[in-house]
Amino acid sequence: MRHASVQVRGLLTKEELDRYNALMEVGHFLEEANRYDLSRSIQNEVDILVQPAIERLKEKGRERDQENLRYMIDNGLLDMDEDD
Repeated sequence: MRHASVQVRGLLTKEELDRYNALMEVGHFLEEANRYDLSRSIQNEVDILVQPAIERLKEKGRERDQENLRYMIDNGLLDMDEDD
């Protein structure tokens, strides 16, 4: 079973995290029983479950980029009129 990144897991809601942990436990059990055919289905469910958290992480990144851009413009570190 592939774990989601720490950053993504940190953005899961309580309900999503509980479901994530339960799915991972089932997936590990299936892998130990050499039922990789079934654990693949569980991994697909985990992948679907973490998608909203991935989108939240992307949004945080976009917000951070905008804040950095505003800071650079406000402090004269970036001139928007410069030609590349």
